[in-house]
Order: sequence, then C-alpha cells, then structure tokens
Amino acid sequence: MKVNRLFAIMLFGGVLVSPVALAQLNITDIAQGGMEAWKTKDIAAPTSYNVTDYKNRPAIQARSDNAASGLVLNKRIDLLETPYMNWSWLVKKSLPELQETTKQGDDFVARVYVVIDGGMKFWNTKSISYVWSSSPAVGKVWNNPFAGAKVKMFATRGSESNSKQWYDEKRNIYQDLIDYFGDKGSDKANQKSYRYIDMVAIMTDTDNSGTHAESYYGDIIFSSR
Repeated sequence: MKVNRLFAIMLFGGVLVSPVALAQLNITDIAQGGMEAWKTKDIAAPTSYNVTDYKNRPAIQARSDNAASGLVLNKRIDLLETPYMNWSWLVKKSLPELQETTKQGDDFVARVYVVIDGGMKFWNTKSISYVWSSSPAVGKVWNNPFAGAKVKMFATRGSESNSKQWYDEKRNIYQDLIDYFGDKGSDKANQKSYRYIDMVAIMTDTDNSGTHAESYYGDIIFSSR
C-alpha cells in the first residue's frame, strides 16, 4: 500500500518521473524569415548570401568569388542556459589545400563564429571560429593569423568529409571557451566571463586565395543539452 501511494505521488506530483525540458533557441529560423535580423559585414568584396531550400531543408546559400563578407547576428546568449550550439552545413566542393595558419591561406568554404564582445575593453574580446578546413586537420586548433590569440580557429570538418552532403554539428560552446582561452573554472567570478556570448556569425570567404566557394548553412540552434 505504501509503495502504491509513493508511485501515485511520483506520477501525479511530477517527482522524478518528469523529464527535464529541453531549452532551445533557434537564432536563424530560416523558414520563418529569421535571417532578416542578421546583418552583412564586408571585409573585402561581398560574399553572396541568399535564403533558399537545398536538399529538403531551409538553408542560406553562400557564394564567394575572391570575396569575404559575413552574416552577423548581435544577440546575447546565456551559455549556462543553452551551452550547446547545433548547426548544419554543406559544401559543394572543398577549397584546394591552403596553409590556413597563414594570412595567405586564411580562407574557408564555411565558418561559424561565436564572439564575446569586450566592448571598450577590446582586449577581453574572444572568439571561436568553427571552420570547414581545406586539409585533413579535424580537431586542430590554432590562433587566427590576422587577429592572433583572441580568435581561435577550430577545424570541425576537413577535406576528407564528403562534398554535397549535409553534416550536423554540435559543440559545447561554454566548455570550448574555457578549454581554449584558459580554465578559470576554479574561480566562480572569472568563470562568469564565459557565461555570455554577444554575437554569432557565418562566413564563406576566398579573398586571400582568389578562389571560388559555394556552401549552405542550415539553422543554428542553441540548446541546453
């Protein structure tokens, strides 16, 4: 009898048996016009970005001919609530193998950036750029040749990945920031410096190599797990 009463409390009282809700934040929402909030930032000649549908999913088509510009969303995201960034991407063809750690080779068929904006304290600005590498260097991390240690480059895909195929990615952004900019987890006050990101961007660029690239980006969704 006591067992049955306990079961009833758990069932109807929502104790233990109710799954924790999955928090999600779709910052692109391509199918519903969410990309209107994103702004173009030109570095060289503009990359062409267009909302389309590719291989049965809403997508942003990016085409670069000796160009470099990105799509940027200024939005503060709480990584303690939604630390995981989920996105999908597809490339028509990988770039020829480049020396990506150099300024001459700093081109990528696809990139997704997350940025902590240091504001007036520009030295506090930090960014991770998740890139589709032109070489088989998946998992490699290096400092951006133009920005230095403030921007970490992370090879998420490489030339061994198939062209014309969608890939779904998932990264714990909060943990990556701690891992690649120094573990301050023992100091709760310092740990808060990684709690928020202020900007997300996508970019396909070929201005340094003078080549052509075409890629597609799916929705970018932040989630609690």
